[in-house]
Amino acid sequence: MKKTSTLGVAAMLAVGSAFAQTPTVAVGGLVQVWYTQMLDNNLRLNSGAPYYNLRGEFKENTFTLRRSELKISGSVTDDVSYEVMIDPSINTTSADATKPNSSYNPTILQDAALLWKIGGGFELKAGQFKNLQTYEGLTSSSELLFAERSQIGRVFGDKRDRGAALSFANGDPKEFAVKATVALFNGMNDLAGGKASDNNAQKDAVARLDFTVASAHKFGIYTLQGSTDQVDKGGQIAYTFPAGTDTPSATAVLEAKDKTTNLGVYYAIQTGPFLVTAEYLTGQLGRRYASLGTAAAGTTALRQHLDQKFTGYYVTGGYTLANHSFLLRYDMLNYNSGNDWYTSYNPYTDNATGSLNADYTPKFTEITVGYTYAWKPEKVKSANFKLNYIARSKNFLKPNGATSINGPQTGEQGGNTLVAAFQVAF
Repeated sequence: MKKTSTLGVAAMLAVGSAFAQTPTVAVGGLVQVWYTQMLDNNLRLNSGAPYYNLRGEFKENTFTLRRSELKISGSVTDDVSYEVMIDPSINTTSADATKPNSSYNPTILQDAALLWKIGGGFELKAGQFKNLQTYEGLTSSSELLFAERSQIGRVFGDKRDRGAALSFANGDPKEFAVKATVALFNGMNDLAGGKASDNNAQKDAVARLDFTVASAHKFGIYTLQGSTDQVDKGGQIAYTFPAGTDTPSATAVLEAKDKTTNLGVYYAIQTGPFLVTAEYLTGQLGRRYASLGTAAAGTTALRQHLDQKFTGYYVTGGYTLANHSFLLRYDMLNYNSGNDWYTSYNPYTDNATGSLNADYTPKFTEITVGYTYAWKPEKVKSANFKLNYIARSKNFLKPNGATSINGPQTGEQGGNTLVAAFQVAF
């Protein structure tokens, strides 16, 4: 009897082990529908000034299928899992050979990653996924507080790339937990959304530290170090900067290789009905406004200084009462925070022949007032309605001339937006 009992226990353990190794599959998704209402005709009639990131949905009164994500995830063993996410609402585009630095989006495939829990708190992730920049950029689309991310979130954080990340996690989030990550990526996130093969041998190096204290406090620091995403096998051409003091030579531009960097910190606290989030990011623009490419000689660089730096931050406050949340965000991004240029005149307020009669300094602010109604307050992302009012600084649109439908205009122009967003996540 004892032998039989031992065999029976062994059989049960074997079956249990086999069951634990059985592949699992989970299917989820997100549908978001937007309606955007312009509060100024400038948004649809005026051309844009340099730098500002304005989504096409904000240039017209329109209903938009903003997201239609479908995610499949699962595990093949206790230690090996996968995730794949597509978004058919994406309008795919192709590379433009005549504009080698123009960004494009070749596929609706967003994420495709393999994960291996190595043990001892270590995990390896490889494939195509977010390149681990900013706090808001890594927040799931279904869990965003506002309809749209902040400027630094959407410009620098909401991007994918192909690579591998090794992370180490330790501690209990209810007390103190830390996660450290190092990663290498192709560095194609600014050109092809990270969805194309690499053009050169260089890689983006990424490092990140994330902390959680008493569940309510989250803070961290992250960085990225990279360079050009253009072909570097003898085909690169140095673009020219307007003549001025210490204008870099073609050799200096080539040697700089569009150095691209990020350095950011964030802090978030949610306790009871109150929420506060703040984030700060700085770095070199580099390839994001390139000085290298394969276009014809004489092409002008897309920024005003070889080492041009940017600085951005946002602060968000919120209060939730039952199904209702009230939010406010102040958001600033300066694409030339060092006020660096080579010309003898300010290229944002003057030109070589006289005044521009406007100030196009690439420092943009947004104030967003938000309201969210959640059908299930315990799980806001499952179904909610957002109403956002976005007030923008008036320096991101050019004036229309006297013959235009809303002319004559002088000076810098802008426009505000009202956004209604309805989402269901499953």
